[in-house]
Amino acid sequence: MYKLILAPVDGSNFSEQVLPHAAAIARSTGAELLVVRAVSSEKDRAEAARYVEALAGKLGARSACVVSDDIPAAIVAEAARLPETLVALSSHGRTGAMQALFGSTALAVLRASHAPLLVYRPDSVRPVAPVERIERIVLPLDGSPASESMIAPAAGLAKWLGARIDVVNVVDPSAGASAAAGDASESGYARSRAEAIAREHGVKTSWEVLHGDPKEAIPDFVKGQGAGGLLAMTTHGRGGLRSVLAGSVTAACLNEVDGLVFTKLP
Repeated sequence: MYKLILAPVDGSNFSEQVLPHAAAIARSTGAELLVVRAVSSEKDRAEAARYVEALAGKLGARSACVVSDDIPAAIVAEAARLPETLVALSSHGRTGAMQALFGSTALAVLRASHAPLLVYRPDSVRPVAPVERIERIVLPLDGSPASESMIAPAAGLAKWLGARIDVVNVVDPSAGASAAAGDASESGYARSRAEAIAREHGVKTSWEVLHGDPKEAIPDFVKGQGAGGLLAMTTHGRGGLRSVLAGSVTAACLNEVDGLVFTKLP
């Protein structure tokens, strides 16, 4: 599915924390890893090139340095040079604005790109060690077209990684439906979606109905699966949120899940 993993960095420790995860995926899939530094001034090119070459050298990766007055656009353009490119980046870099789902650069890349991104939430205290192989992709679905728009990208990623898809649906008691009615309805939906994904995309699947607030139930489920998992979800689903700022289910999951999130705008 992907021949190249492009990992943008901006000189900060936060931005660099995605690199071990991207490198592990590159090793397990045979993809090439390209570490990119984009700067806004030609006078910064030489220093930036040395920095990114040193980072890439430690990982056995290629490096590139580009100059542009529009950093996010430069990243998207670099990724577009090869169609089979997956962009993997930290949700925050120099700004460190952890109140939002994405920092300004990551958000701009997400909005400008028509492809899903692999996002890692950096940790200033205890960065998470990468796993050598992704075995499970947790795919939360809520019946909305927005959430289901993630099915095809997640299935493609699963085939590329040799992983299975765990379809999860959440029964939220606060929504007003009885637990019994919610279980019956959502179990049928989750099972049918999992069976359809297996049949149509040729990947292994399982399904699960969770209970509680989705902002808590989904991260708890991902954590309970242990290492080797990845969360795949759009930035908003049934709630129809127009923003990817804190408060959305995806934002809550990204803030709670120690690992990678595969996401896109619906």
